[in-house]
Amino acid sequence: MFTQVAISQLYVLDQDAALDFYVNTLGLEVRTDVDLGVMRWLTVGVPGDSREILLQEPGGPMMDPETAAQVRDLVAKGAAGGFLIFYADDCRATYETLVARGVEITQEPMERDTASTAAPAIPSATTSASPSPAPDLPPAAARTPPYNRPHGT
Repeated sequence: MFTQVAISQLYVLDQDAALDFYVNTLGLEVRTDVDLGVMRWLTVGVPGDSREILLQEPGGPMMDPETAAQVRDLVAKGAAGGFLIFYADDCRATYETLVARGVEITQEPMERDTASTAAPAIPSATTSASPSPAPDLPPAAARTPPYNRPHGT
């Protein structure tokens, strides 16, 4: 039977901007970046974690142009679904690092019964990415980076 999830997929409107954000702002690493002809297979992951995140632009070969346009509209509105939840060793330190890197934070770290959580508003649409404290603590959600905005906005 299955032993783990290997790859999760998120739609993005601009793979280069998404790559820059996830690698240079959040500190993930590139796992795969291959032009398959019909699409670019671009994955990133947390250093030391085997799971990968596929940053995929809506389009072929999985969908026709009309469907791709509808998905792009949903991504731009933040309604396409999908999110990420990250754990961090130190929620406060992660918060400070993200603020220093220009990430808008909608909720500063706060203590809850047994945890600290923070919600960075990684601006725009569908992905939630959140620094959260150690794995035994509940995570907080956030929104996606500006690369999910329609081109020209």
